[in-house]
Amino acid sequence: MLQIYGIKNCDSVKKALKYFKEQNIEFNFTDFKENPQDCDKISEWVNKSDINTLFNNRSTTYRNLKLKELNLDNDGKKEYLCKENLLIKRPIIEFNETVIVGFNLENYKNIFS
Repeated sequence: MLQIYGIKNCDSVKKALKYFKEQNIEFNFTDFKENPQDCDKISEWVNKSDINTLFNNRSTTYRNLKLKELNLDNDGKKEYLCKENLLIKRPIIEFNETVIVGFNLENYKNIFS
């Protein structure tokens, strides 16, 4: 079964959840606001993906924290992801020992059809 992480009011998460429901694909959903993920989980995602893919430098949280000014390296990005789950690009999907980041309909069709 898929494990999906994100926040309920995120448009990309809404699209992903809608896609999986329409395809009758079972999933569990975890909301970052209700259940923040710890650094061990973030490290797991970084190891299975890429820090630059996971780190959402277009988010409101990124702008509000003025992180562009800090010019973070990969370790700094990971540290902020651990502290501020809302900096994580959404949704995060765990599927067959892989991590899929973000919503991409064509990618989903290739993977889940």
